[in-house]
Amino acid sequence: MTPAAAAAAAAAFLSPAVAVSVSSRALPVRRARHLAVRAVASPPASKAKPASPPSKTGKWEWKFEDKPINIYYEEHEQDTSENVKNVLMIPTISDVSTVEEWRVVAKDIVGRKGELGYRATIVDWPGLGYSDRPSLNYNADVMEDFLVQLVNSPNSPVANADDELVIVGGGHAATIAVRAAGKGLIRPSAVAAVAPTWAGPLPIVFGRGSDMETRYGLLRGTLRAPAIGWMMYNVLVSNEKSIQSQYKSHVYANPENVTPDIIESRYELTKRKGARYVPAAFLTGLLDPVQSREEFLQLFAKLDGDVPVLIVSTLNAPKRSKAEMEALKGAKGVTKFVEVPGALLPQEEYPLAVAEELHRFLQESFAARR
Repeated sequence: MTPAAAAAAAAAFLSPAVAVSVSSRALPVRRARHLAVRAVASPPASKAKPASPPSKTGKWEWKFEDKPINIYYEEHEQDTSENVKNVLMIPTISDVSTVEEWRVVAKDIVGRKGELGYRATIVDWPGLGYSDRPSLNYNADVMEDFLVQLVNSPNSPVANADDELVIVGGGHAATIAVRAAGKGLIRPSAVAAVAPTWAGPLPIVFGRGSDMETRYGLLRGTLRAPAIGWMMYNVLVSNEKSIQSQYKSHVYANPENVTPDIIESRYELTKRKGARYVPAAFLTGLLDPVQSREEFLQLFAKLDGDVPVLIVSTLNAPKRSKAEMEALKGAKGVTKFVEVPGALLPQEEYPLAVAEELHRFLQESFAARR
């Protein structure tokens, strides 16, 4: 098959009908409170101002299979309170994942005055954002290993969390964090899962039958291959029209909120060296932390009574993703369930609504530990 034919075949496989998602050790806490459910009215287009620059940026070295990999992170804080709590924010895993999606939320939370202050650290995943993008065999276990090392390493950006680290994540990132916590590999004091997901773009639409898994493997291998891989990646992911289409159709709830600056920023991310390796795994389901809704619910049930868990669902998530979020309403291990405007990336589209719910949850969680 020629490169042009391969690219055409992949484009046909990922038809417009496919919803491609662009998308701490702590002491035990008191038993989680009974489930609270609250919906938030949808406001007009987001009017949040761009976040000011972070207080600090840096690179942390993650070692995987004896290979050093530079991980980009940002710290946001204000010296306004003696009692400062630490929050780790991890971006939604996608082909255009970036710390940028959490900046406004981080700035809003750390800028609030009160008895408690907050320090927010946003970290890019390996292979995504501004972190190094080596050609690893990415899967959910690799990403979990990264998160565990990040939280537990004495030299990591969140090493001095005073045993009270809250983990906030979107999409698959949230579910991977919950999985690691359920295994006892990390011990967060609380978890906030924003628009949590567990199934990659292709598996959530086409399923996981043996015939489909074979096709996923072929597509994944082609995307990772030299030359032809870049050609296919450019057709499927790395072009402004494709990114704009994704954002307007299902990543954002309001197409008017998708600005040229956002598209240009995300497009530039897809042109970084090694950019296609994680998307190849994500699109085809290798980054899925579980294989079924039952397993998804079991992850949260394992935290029942030990770790407070906030679920932030969205009003306009795609149908299939929305169904998985709704399954968590009233589920064992879920302390609080709220709904905010948005689709798959509410922390970027409606950051002030997400910040409000997150800040309230943080106040409630840390107050319970006093």
